[in-house]
Amino acid sequence: MKAPAGKYAWTATVGEKGQIVIPKQAREIFDIKPGDTLLLLGDIERGIAIPPKGAFSELFGVAFQGEDGDDN
Repeated sequence: MKAPAGKYAWTATVGEKGQIVIPKQAREIFDIKPGDTLLLLGDIERGIAIPPKGAFSELFGVAFQGEDGDDN
């Protein structure tokens, strides 16, 4: 079965220290470089998600936006 365009699935093994290695193809597709900070979101029923790294700054931009809708 061929995956739909833009949809991917990989596996990763959790090491003794709880670390996982992000597969090379995933790092290349999502431009993940050493030292990048990733946001992990968790839901007890749905699992863990790692949104695109740009979502991290967008989330903080929205969270810290002024009450009047300005960025100040």
